[in-house]
Amino acid sequence: MKHRREKSVIGRLGEQLEAYLLNHAHGLFSSLGRLCRTPFTSAMTILVLAVAIALAGGFYIMVANIQQLTGNLETSNQMSLFLRDNVSDSAGQKLAEQLKANPAVESVKFINKQQAMDEFKANSGFADALKALDSNPLPSVIQLLPKNVLESNDDINRLMSEFKQLPQVEFVQVDMQWVEKVQTIMLIASRGVMLVGILLGFAVTFITGNTIRLELHNRQDEVFISKLVGATHAFIQRPFLYTGFWLGFISGFLGWLIITIMLLILENPVEKLSALYGGSFQLLYLSFSEFLLLMMIAPGLAVLGAWGVLNYQLRLLKPQ
Repeated sequence: MKHRREKSVIGRLGEQLEAYLLNHAHGLFSSLGRLCRTPFTSAMTILVLAVAIALAGGFYIMVANIQQLTGNLETSNQMSLFLRDNVSDSAGQKLAEQLKANPAVESVKFINKQQAMDEFKANSGFADALKALDSNPLPSVIQLLPKNVLESNDDINRLMSEFKQLPQVEFVQVDMQWVEKVQTIMLIASRGVMLVGILLGFAVTFITGNTIRLELHNRQDEVFISKLVGATHAFIQRPFLYTGFWLGFISGFLGWLIITIMLLILENPVEKLSALYGGSFQLLYLSFSEFLLLMMIAPGLAVLGAWGVLNYQLRLLKPQ
């Protein structure tokens, strides 16, 4: 008897779960069918939402590409360690090898006095005038590139102080103004993207909410009948929430498609421009994880807008 009762309870739970899933599946696909029955209105709403999502995603990927570009400009922020006159080439080379072992250093290059003079002659245009000099006045130099040079001024200053303490080093030079400018520009850009994303997220929420409000108004009689037969607000909300989900889901996918098409159009000219300057810059696209995140955020915002409107409107709608 006990075993039979357990089987009966499990059977009822299975039937309830099946009915629950079928009810949700019906709401999901019936809401999609309703959108298809009003193609023009649905398409206009989805396109507006897709443009808003594409703008937010476009600003994000633009900043990501600029950050990639600043990463390629790190050589402009290299440190130059000017060695004392009494430091021989072998001692300078040995110091360079020691600096390579520093975990904060990305790369090291030693330039002796003769190499510095040859480079100066080639680039300055004063080769003939330099022949009049009795000796080479230029010091040996160690050029090094710190790791993550664009991330923290404190780390750069700490590294400079450490190198200044070396007995072989006369002084250390680094373009801190350039580092600070790039950091400030990227900070402004990142915060700008965040603010634009928040504003466009509100736009997606409000546009979806207004669309659901109009849909609720058009189906007012249906809602009244549902309330009269005792339907709960959760039951009445379900198809409208699924409508919001479809609006957000389709708009998110179209937004990703718009971003991808824009990047494909820009890719060839950008790579040509990079090649003209001797670089190998390649545009970044939204990664698969970023695409999935977009496909979760867009429907989430749309459902949130729909839920907010439904929660307020259903309390106002009362059968006469």
